[in-house]
Amino acid sequence: MLFDMDGTLVDSEKLWDVALQELAAVYGGTLSDTARRAMIGTSMAASMRILHDDLGQPERDPQASADWINTRILELFRSGLRWRPGALALLRAVRAAGIPTALVTSSGRPLVEVALGTLGRDSFDAVVCGDEVDAAKPHPEPYLTAARLLGVPIARCVAIEDSPTGVASALAAGAAVLAVPAEVPLPPTEGVHQLESLTGADLELLAALLGEPSG
Repeated sequence: MLFDMDGTLVDSEKLWDVALQELAAVYGGTLSDTARRAMIGTSMAASMRILHDDLGQPERDPQASADWINTRILELFRSGLRWRPGALALLRAVRAAGIPTALVTSSGRPLVEVALGTLGRDSFDAVVCGDEVDAAKPHPEPYLTAARLLGVPIARCVAIEDSPTGVASALAAGAAVLAVPAEVPLPPTEGVHQLESLTGADLELLAALLGEPSG
């Protein structure tokens, strides 16, 4: 099992909204809804480029902006993360069944370390962070890396995602994909099973996505 983090397991996108709008205000502007949606699921570097272009300030230093966001989002994450509906129950069921499980996120390691305080460090056999791979989502590398760390063929893995970028990454890697849109609607896509939420998602569904008999 391969789980995305932001918007899939935890309702953290709203915290990113706060930090990004605050930085836009520091720069004397307001982040547009279109630009914000385009950031979901992307790397920090890509998000900062979108932010700067949206504000008409492409000359700004992406690393300086990323440092500001990282500091602020760490503060917000420490104040508490909320689980997405059904996410905790599904994660617990997967772990109870002894299924190898990885967290595959575009967020950097320092932020993920804070989030693991909510998610549980023993919830995952492997963690792949956005700052620990050469190519971020939508490139397939994050999911291929996770499957390799778990010692499981990617074709035997189910990836759960909420964003177009993450879905593209998982599909390109060759995983079965369960999409649960959070902030951005997802168009119907061949090879992607879509649910409104993880409430009611169970091991039988995951087995069916892999073409396996349940039980």
